[in-house]
Amino acid sequence: MKLAVVGGGSTYTPELIDGFARLRDTLPISELVLIDPAADRLELIGGLARRIFAKQGHPGLITTTSDLDAGVAGADAVLLQLRIGGQAARLQDETWPLECGCVGQETTGAGGLAKALRTVPVVLDIAERVRRSNPDAWIIDFTNPVGIVTRALLQAGHKAVGLCNVAIGFQRRFAAMLDLTPADIHLDHVGLNHLTWELGVRKGGPEGENLLPQLLARHGEAIAADLHLPRAVLDRLGVVPSYYLRYFYAHDEVVRELGTKPSRAAEVAAMEKELLGLYGDPALDEKPELLAKRGGAFYSEAAVDLAAALLGDGGSAVQVVNTLNNGTLPFLPDDAVVEVQARVDRSGASPLAVPRLDPLYAGLISHVTAYEDLALDAALRGGRERVFKALLAHPLVGQFDLAEGLTDRLLAHNKEHLAWA
Repeated sequence: MKLAVVGGGSTYTPELIDGFARLRDTLPISELVLIDPAADRLELIGGLARRIFAKQGHPGLITTTSDLDAGVAGADAVLLQLRIGGQAARLQDETWPLECGCVGQETTGAGGLAKALRTVPVVLDIAERVRRSNPDAWIIDFTNPVGIVTRALLQAGHKAVGLCNVAIGFQRRFAAMLDLTPADIHLDHVGLNHLTWELGVRKGGPEGENLLPQLLARHGEAIAADLHLPRAVLDRLGVVPSYYLRYFYAHDEVVRELGTKPSRAAEVAAMEKELLGLYGDPALDEKPELLAKRGGAFYSEAAVDLAAALLGDGGSAVQVVNTLNNGTLPFLPDDAVVEVQARVDRSGASPLAVPRLDPLYAGLISHVTAYEDLALDAALRGGRERVFKALLAHPLVGQFDLAEGLTDRLLAHNKEHLAWA
């Protein structure tokens, strides 16, 4: 089995490599290709990747290349983990929206739109080149904003599934709180990428006992602290929102906080510099502890599980993924991309049934889906007016003057990445 990782020079990659090495019985990789235009980073990370495989006794071959077409040739699956513009673009995404009093964040709000505009055309070009080389290959997208990027891929007819680590992070956290194994925990995870709620935490499977009331009663304070939300919010909702919901539920508070502390992009850039220094140590043969602070926790386990189900021997697995709605949430169009539990096998992902959603959640999901429609249109066709309309439609913007000011700033900061600007 051959896998290719586009964006293999990311400082995330050793987390992925560690998972491939540990879980080789689940996903028996014979060849792994790391692809990245940044040759210097690729050399460091490729060397560490080989040492990790060697230490853990993995027999697979790891190669590196800056040649996309050569790297993806013959791959059974291609994993995308791109950041167009690097941490410098992320820093801008987190900065200029604050000038208008809006959240500065890399995957939602105005910053998330900027990232989508930069990313979608590049991903579609990569996917088309993968299809020409190997039309049967699966594309696993971990590139943010995952929902919009995955929808672009599926709309263009690619074999693609989107992946996020939010659900697996909750699963691991809740399992530890309940003194269960992660395999014992099934989440009623519903929504869009970075806009989800855990409506139930079930023991044993989709029909199992719902332990969520017990979980909130015993561990509500700790969960609320993790989410940076008041305990009362969880008690009143009776569900667990993802931490991205704080941008909606406490927008003004978040904006004030972001204006008084270093940006996450600056923190990550400093961390990446330190990580790359560590990766260059020829004695290092495991992922360093610092990587846990970089983000992407349990990304490797989720990626292994998904690739194994898509490329397996005919069996199936249940996993939270981003895939076509196809009636799962009846208030959304079929071609919307939702993030829900799905049965995954060689034919792709089929969402499990979801109970009727309270309007409190359905309304926000519908609103953000409308924004994603307009965001994807702007990413595919360009134009200032399309960017403006997407911003005006976003529930974190929603005002004419704000949308105008944000549009001007977005275009000014992203000219080098937008062919039409």
